[in-house]
Amino acid sequence: MELGRLQYLQALVTEFQATESAEAKEQVLANLANFAYDPRNYEHLRQLQVLDLFLDVLSERSDTLVEFAIGGLCNLCLDKMNKDYILEANGVEPIINCLSSANEETVMSAVTTLMYLTTPQSRQQTTALPVVECMLRFSLSASRRLSNLATVFLEDYCTPLQVEEARSLSKHTAVGIPLPRD
Repeated sequence: MELGRLQYLQALVTEFQATESAEAKEQVLANLANFAYDPRNYEHLRQLQVLDLFLDVLSERSDTLVEFAIGGLCNLCLDKMNKDYILEANGVEPIINCLSSANEETVMSAVTTLMYLTTPQSRQQTTALPVVECMLRFSLSASRRLSNLATVFLEDYCTPLQVEEARSLSKHTAVGIPLPRD
């Protein structure tokens, strides 16, 4: 069974790399992200360098591919080996870049991934001031899911000093302030 699983995952990776069809790439990446949810697949996905594949896709122009890649990373980073790999591969920065996506699912997965990646060693990067400022804006979102997740991030992963510093900087900017209605 395990060999069959590895072969199937290898076939997905090969198809992703070989296909020219955007739709096929999206379907294959969605499948890989779903397989990343199962701890039985972690070793195979590491062996097939799917973590690198997901990290590379974060810089793609396709919102759908980025959504599936960050979802896959979110699923994989629950595992300590995968978390360590993502951190050592400088994966935090491209994940932070996903916070500016217009796709709410991408943003939700990016916030959750940052939570999972936060360790005493990575906290300075995962809770950097721009991230905290972003979470403050998200905490005011009309989306309850995003607002609640951002609030959890601020309360559980940031120090009160970080939040206060971000609040004071936000007072001096118009970012996040809605435009007046006609």
